[in-house]
Amino acid sequence: MSGTLVLFWAFAGLALASALGCITRRSPVASALWLVVTLFALAALFVLLDAQFIAVLQLLVYAGAIMVLFLFVIMLLNLGHPGPMDVKGPVGVGTAFLLGGVLLFQLWILRQAAPPASIQLPPGSVARLQQEQGLVGAIAQPLFDTYLIPFEITSLLLLAALVGAVVLAKRRL
Repeated sequence: MSGTLVLFWAFAGLALASALGCITRRSPVASALWLVVTLFALAALFVLLDAQFIAVLQLLVYAGAIMVLFLFVIMLLNLGHPGPMDVKGPVGVGTAFLLGGVLLFQLWILRQAAPPASIQLPPGSVARLQQEQGLVGAIAQPLFDTYLIPFEITSLLLLAALVGAVVLAKRRL
């Protein structure tokens, strides 16, 4: 096996293991930190796939800004103690298998609905823009033209969630 393939499988395994660590931890802080490891492993996979720009966006936006916001809210609300609603025993295992089956069914449906490779790219699609302008231009053009308002609304929603967390924490003090 080539070195790139070994690195790919190593980072893929790290991403899967850390994602499993993220969903199995009882502490929200530990879970969020495992999610950071998962996001770094995904960024490494993007680099191996020659998508450096997306890897940098992954690190800056998700591993940087969003995870700092998550950790700030978790620590502000003092969510370090697990709640009494943990699902354990056979019910938890059954629920995990049911959700896993639903996920596999969704993946199968998506695979059946995949378009054939010989489709002509429509004008204005991101793939056509990438061919014409390059990767950065293909991402920046729709973001600052078509999706500027939804992008700003998302940032306002994140700000409102942060303010709401502060208000909830302030009541307890």
